[in-house]
Amino acid sequence: MYFILPIVAKRIYARITNLTWDIVLILTFGHYLISWGLFDAIGGEKISSGEIFWYFYATTATTVGYGDYSPVTEAGRLVVVLWIMPGGIALFTTIIAKVVRHISERWRKRMRGLSSYENLSGHIVILGWHGTKTQRMVDHIRGDKDGKDREIVLCTAKNVENPMPDQVHFVRGATLNTPDILTRAGVKTAEHIIALGNDDNETLAAALGAAAINYDAHMVAYFDQQSFADLLKAHCSQAECNVSLSIEMMVRSAQDPGSSRVQRQLLSTLEGPTQFSLNVPENINAVNYGALFSELKNSHDATLFGVAKSTLGDDLILNAPSDFQVDPGTILYFMAARRIGPSDINWSGLTSQ
Repeated sequence: MYFILPIVAKRIYARITNLTWDIVLILTFGHYLISWGLFDAIGGEKISSGEIFWYFYATTATTVGYGDYSPVTEAGRLVVVLWIMPGGIALFTTIIAKVVRHISERWRKRMRGLSSYENLSGHIVILGWHGTKTQRMVDHIRGDKDGKDREIVLCTAKNVENPMPDQVHFVRGATLNTPDILTRAGVKTAEHIIALGNDDNETLAAALGAAAINYDAHMVAYFDQQSFADLLKAHCSQAECNVSLSIEMMVRSAQDPGSSRVQRQLLSTLEGPTQFSLNVPENINAVNYGALFSELKNSHDATLFGVAKSTLGDDLILNAPSDFQVDPGTILYFMAARRIGPSDINWSGLTSQ
């Protein structure tokens, strides 16, 4: 007997939850009308009036039973015991079961990476999952306290569930460059795309697939070999390619001990001052590099160390001469404890110097 009850309960639950919402609503409305009709036919029941019965029916079906209204006739009590309570409670539990199942299925769908985030915009898409490496990436994105709190969509081709459900949305597919996974990740409306596959081939395929959908997004890709970075740049000129600098960093640390900690902190949003950038407004006059350097140091305790005309290319100038002319639209690279925006700088004071 004890073994049969759980089986019967599971089958009943399955039948109930498989009922469509329209059938459940029709049954509920029908049960309500029949109950009201029975009380009205009995006569002598105050609760049969329209302004009271809906309240009595709801409190009875949900087993709340406040007791302020109840049947006074024998026939009315029989209707409640034999019809309203069994039917109402059954319908109420059916609705609860369907709601619970709907919530559970949506949660499981999100955890398994089957949901779609096409409705997002201005978000960050990460193509590739690498365990702690990707977790650190998300931590650094979240660590930029003064930046925009963007939504993050993590995509993977690995057979895993959402590893960071409290921090990222999750999309899983056969490969990182399939239209299905890129569409569900909302690549078309993303503002930033980070490609980091299991190897350079997967990274290149993912980056090219994303660029085909959204050519205007700021794309960043990481490669171990320069040849793959050159290939991506040839087909996607706006992509920013990062090639492994592990050898260069090791040599620099060997020749200048302690260099690794400088490089790490410059890139980290989680400890101490770090590197930021801003664009000089288009509506100001040109200023001198030296005057801008002093303004950032004196007013914001920040250190200006580089300028560039564009986000990509070979026009970066580090430690420019003091009389170097900084034109409108120039990108400034600086180190500071927090992000500084164009509106935080007194440009009119600088142009008058």
